Amino acid sequence: MKLNVKAFALTSSLVWGLGLFCMTWWIIILDGNTGEVTFISQLYRGYSISPAGSFIGLLWALADGFVGGAVFAWLYNRFADTGD
Repeated sequence: MKLNVKAFALTSSLVWGLGLFCMTWWIIILDGNTGEVTFISQLYRGYSISPAGSFIGLLWALADGFVGGAVFAWLYNRFADTGD
């Protein structure tokens, strides 16, 4: 069975992007706008635990999830063909 690379990349992008966005707002609601440096903010330039940072993180995560999902699906399809 092969994966559709475009569909898998889009799905990965949405899951990772919306997951990071919702997680950021969950932290803002519970702890307030901290703006502190996190591990993710070291990877995604401009991201912080703040309303503006949540949108910056959303954009970074959408791009990162798309690329990661596309690479994963492509590699899966590549190795799934060699198993026959």
